[in-house]
Amino acid sequence: MTDIFFEQLRVASILENEHGVSLAYDPDWIDRKFAFPISVTMPLRPEPYEARIVLPWLANLLPETHLQEIGQILQVAPQNIIGLLARIGRDTAGALAFGQPREAGDRFHVVETDEELERIISDLPMKPLLAGEAGVSMSLAGAQEKIGVLIIDGRIAIPLDGTPSTHILKPDVERLKASVQNEAFCLTLAGLIGLRAATVTTGRALRRSYLLVERYDRIETPAGIQRVHQEDLAQALGIYPKDKYEYAPAGRGGEIRSGPGLIELFKAVERHVSPGARLDLLDGMIFNVICCNTDAHAKNYALQIGAGGSSRLAPLYDVLCAKIYPQITMNLAQSLGERRVAAEVQGSDWQILARSVGLNPAHTLQRVAELCKLVMEHAQEARDRVVAMPAGGHELLDRVQAEVARSAQIIERQLANRREGRRRDPRAKRIQNQGE
Repeated sequence: MTDIFFEQLRVASILENEHGVSLAYDPDWIDRKFAFPISVTMPLRPEPYEARIVLPWLANLLPETHLQEIGQILQVAPQNIIGLLARIGRDTAGALAFGQPREAGDRFHVVETDEELERIISDLPMKPLLAGEAGVSMSLAGAQEKIGVLIIDGRIAIPLDGTPSTHILKPDVERLKASVQNEAFCLTLAGLIGLRAATVTTGRALRRSYLLVERYDRIETPAGIQRVHQEDLAQALGIYPKDKYEYAPAGRGGEIRSGPGLIELFKAVERHVSPGARLDLLDGMIFNVICCNTDAHAKNYALQIGAGGSSRLAPLYDVLCAKIYPQITMNLAQSLGERRVAAEVQGSDWQILARSVGLNPAHTLQRVAELCKLVMEHAQEARDRVVAMPAGGHELLDRVQAEVARSAQIIERQLANRREGRRRDPRAKRIQNQGE
């Protein structure tokens, strides 16, 4: 049995026996006024939930890479989702800790020098998430190397014994030059144009630079740092991480539809938040398209969950302009109307999307135009703010700014192309249907 905790309170238990895996809420947790569900797929109730609901949600808390290395370090099979979370799950996305409750008082190791921080960053490929370090137990989803950290009097510290991290440190990526400045630019730009986005800065440890992302699922209280619950839309839709993209590779270079498209994401937000929250999702989706963030899959949108299951859309995070990297596909994570490539999106595609998710097509086109204009107006300011951050600029930062501004210009110009019906058959031939 593996227990799940919020701070020192038991929330639920995961049971494994001859009948399989199940999850049951603690009766005392259900009775608490401030109780929240583990997931929108698992509302509070006394009856247990079965494996087909529980396991996809758990799998989305683990990193998608380096599970083999983590398993070898901890001597846990990489396929053992529950076993891994019992070892590295005391600080995860959201409010919950696995295996043991949070210790009383904050415990951490302050990284004293740039040399030490550079070593920690450089060792991450061999020691992902610092697995095996005494007192360290953290799990962060995604494919990129990262660690959860605390900021103590302006210094970076590693949380220990279930102490919550306050920031996510994402090191530079050799194969993605300027990844730190790129993501800092996109998220800074999002904030400048009025969108809710994760707050970021950059840093440097000798030869390594890094992005420092303030966690929106942590808040400061008089009693210290408190976790806030959240889940990504892959969890809210009950799918495994492998299905986070709408399309998956098939034989002979083709693709098959395997995951949720934009319609499913909008329906999830409408169902679990409110119809009005679709406009917030629309803003985030438009911005990702403008930024050529082709990795805006189902795990890159999330819900913040409050007492009783009330929720709202989380701020934007993980936004990166892929246009400057020739090795990254230009296909969007989900098709938009009839198209997959941002630069090819026409006004008619936005109309198709709007009608598909119950939004006003004219208002949608207007909002796309507004955000394109705001991006062009604030791109220079976002670039200047990134240059002023501790890690400084990068020779590719000006190109990131130029590509995002150019994308906004193209998308705005193509809004005038509003004739619907230019559809593609399975052989990629175009068929002319009737217009509006």
